[in-house]
Amino acid sequence: MVVHAAALLIMAMITIPAPRESTAQQLVVAPGQNEAVEEVEDLLQDAPQDINLETDLSPIEVASNVDSSQDVSAFDDATAATAMVELSPIGLEHANQSDLMAAVGALSGNDMSGRGSGKARLVATAGGSEGSERAVALALKWLANHQMPDGGWSFDHTKAGGCNNQCRNPGSLADARSGATAMALLPFLGAGQTHREGEYSKNVRAGLYYLITNRMKVSPEGGSFLESGGNMYSHGLAAICLTEAYAMTRDKVLRAPAQEALNFIVSAQDTVGGGWRYQPRQKGDTSVVGWQIMALKSGYMGFLQIPPVTIQKAVRFLDSVQSNEGANYGYTDPGAGPATTAVGLLCRMYMGWGKDNPALQRGVKWISDLGPSKTDMYYNYYATQVMRHWEGEEWKKWNAEMRDFLVNSQAKSGHEAGSWFFADGHKTDRGGRLYCTSLACMILEVYYRHLPLYRKQTTEENFPLD
Repeated sequence: MVVHAAALLIMAMITIPAPRESTAQQLVVAPGQNEAVEEVEDLLQDAPQDINLETDLSPIEVASNVDSSQDVSAFDDATAATAMVELSPIGLEHANQSDLMAAVGALSGNDMSGRGSGKARLVATAGGSEGSERAVALALKWLANHQMPDGGWSFDHTKAGGCNNQCRNPGSLADARSGATAMALLPFLGAGQTHREGEYSKNVRAGLYYLITNRMKVSPEGGSFLESGGNMYSHGLAAICLTEAYAMTRDKVLRAPAQEALNFIVSAQDTVGGGWRYQPRQKGDTSVVGWQIMALKSGYMGFLQIPPVTIQKAVRFLDSVQSNEGANYGYTDPGAGPATTAVGLLCRMYMGWGKDNPALQRGVKWISDLGPSKTDMYYNYYATQVMRHWEGEEWKKWNAEMRDFLVNSQAKSGHEAGSWFFADGHKTDRGGRLYCTSLACMILEVYYRHLPLYRKQTTEENFPLD
């Protein structure tokens, strides 16, 4: 009885839970403090590898028809990991606010958006023509046919294997290979041709490779393209090439060389006057300053580092050479030269002068009244950009004359077909046919090469001054 009573007591103490209703559960797993989050690239079967430009790329042989299978970068759009960015006016790891709203190919996109799918619309709406686009296509073909076997170009274009002295008017600056290569590459980039895509991708790839591996000299001051004859001109042009190519493609391999080129511009600035000239830290002149400012602007479009103090000092230089209260500009002192005025006004536009600025209004009218030159493509190159950014009736008048003159003056026959040469132009004896062709081609690309500064969103991309 005692045993049975104990058993009954134990059984009475046991309870059976009621059936629970089935509910769907969601499991959320967060990584621990020491557990790394898996990157998008880690999910790919063949993750892209970094390239060492000194060891991983073999030399590229380039004939008149460039055919190279070696790519500058192992990264492409399909495999590149998406970067997380913070909003900030400028910085190496930050994007500016306007970029997140940019629409590629749209009028309201960032400064280089017009080189994409919207190019045809911009040609039609901004004053281009079938003739101007045909002239650009012929110019690019001429440039491609005068590329050197090492991937670069020379102002003495007759040295290119495909020419064999069939084209006249070689330039005398045969040693300024960086400057010549940059001037040849810029029209390709302006037309939307990069080392990743386009009919001339192999030409662009070989040219960029030549600049980075054969011409750039890296030191604690940055990556220099200084060379005999070209000096800081060559450096500014090459820096524009690298920064534009990087801004257009975001190729990670181009990022470091582009930043190094900008670093050299920063270190080469005259610390007192704020300008640039032939050699680092010389008292500046407006001509050299213009190329450096354009390189810094292209770098800013690619979200590379540019110290605000560099721009502040450049403003100080422009103040020192202006006349007519900022409507005109001289070379090393106050003046009113056509080319230097065009350079100065374009720099002012990029540095934040609005259309309501009285000095800018007077300067634009001064250039409009002067009109395009029939010989000086250097003046025309800068003045055309000023007028394109300004738009309105002044632009329509300027464009009609400039466009038709270039289309009609382009060489139409023989091996020179697609090129230009202006015997009495600025420095044409030194730069030769390559120099003239590059400037004329970029003038005809003005409809899409840079979007008008005073449109919505592009106005938000001025240099930061603090």
